[in-house]
Amino acid sequence: MFAARSHTVTLGSETLVASSRLKGARVGVVCNHASVGHGLVHIVDQLVASDGVDLAAIFGPQHGFRSDVQDNMVETPHANDPLKRVPIYSLYSDTREPTAEMLQGLDALVIDLQDIGARIYTYIYTMANCLRACARHGVPVLVCDRPNPIGGVAIEGAALTPGYESFVGQFPIPMRHGMTIGELARFFNDRFALGATLDVIQMQGWRREMLADDTDLPWVMPSPNMPTLDTAIVYPGTVLFEGTLLSEGRGTTRPFELVGAPGVQAESFAKAMNALDLPGVVFRPAVFEPTFQKHARSTCGGCQIHVTDRTAFRPVVTGVALIVMFRQHMPGQDLWRQPPYEYEKEKLPFDILSGSSRLREQIEAGIPAERLAEGWREDETAFAEAREPFLLY
Repeated sequence: MFAARSHTVTLGSETLVASSRLKGARVGVVCNHASVGHGLVHIVDQLVASDGVDLAAIFGPQHGFRSDVQDNMVETPHANDPLKRVPIYSLYSDTREPTAEMLQGLDALVIDLQDIGARIYTYIYTMANCLRACARHGVPVLVCDRPNPIGGVAIEGAALTPGYESFVGQFPIPMRHGMTIGELARFFNDRFALGATLDVIQMQGWRREMLADDTDLPWVMPSPNMPTLDTAIVYPGTVLFEGTLLSEGRGTTRPFELVGAPGVQAESFAKAMNALDLPGVVFRPAVFEPTFQKHARSTCGGCQIHVTDRTAFRPVVTGVALIVMFRQHMPGQDLWRQPPYEYEKEKLPFDILSGSSRLREQIEAGIPAERLAEGWREDETAFAEAREPFLLY
């Protein structure tokens, strides 16, 4: 259905390793299992093999350096790499920011993480925390740029409201931001005065309209519940289900594409969703049983989201429309998950995911998703203007 055009894209990490930029330097690297290039060789192995580069420390984001921790909100411990004989510091542990001791003796911190294109994906805040820490301790930061897998054109959703900052949203940006991780580094560092000495190592050959499968780069799932590009495309909308008592499909082979709840009649639900005639998407009736997470080993009715036109598809309004429809099909039932969630102990998880209490209150008031989306236009337009000076492609 979607023929890949396989444009050649050179990653920032590949450009950095091919240069002599780090020769003679003691380097730390923030990365995970997806920090690979065309030959599926990991950035750590590339740096170790580079002439004159002294790899001194590895830093892992949420889910761990090896991304072996399945669930979210499960911290990973610090460790040591037995082969490289360097410490592995977890930035999803007792600290989410590198300490002075972790950065001691480093000449540079390299960041090579694959973002997914949504405000709530925590890797971009691990990066922001590294920028803050490196500014305080005088360590230059090199961010190796990677594609936004869902494209760099579309912007969608309301901006986060001040007072709702968390580890799934530090800055007032829309849910779908349409920027690369390198562009976000520039944006965060400048607009929010993080103060790091920052250099973004740009990609070659990437264009804003490209999705992941328009490139010749391998797909390695960036986190345990992001198995495919199809998952990433719907994620900016259905990630909101994490803040509800509805299943977002965790514990199935199609997380974020399958959504449902016990007691929902799948055929009538999917029929009602299709009647909304949302652009670029068809909803197939689906019954599934998660093996873990919410409603584990319970039968859930709902649908699978099938994107038919990636350009027309609007993941955020689709995700909101699904939640509105579940509310209609589950009258009188509470939809909202209670805290704690991602280190926030008071505010509702849905509110910190959506960026304020407004969306939840509008859903409770029965406002249709398309009308809700009209209220996002001002934020989307303002962000498009604000991000423009920081775009690299």
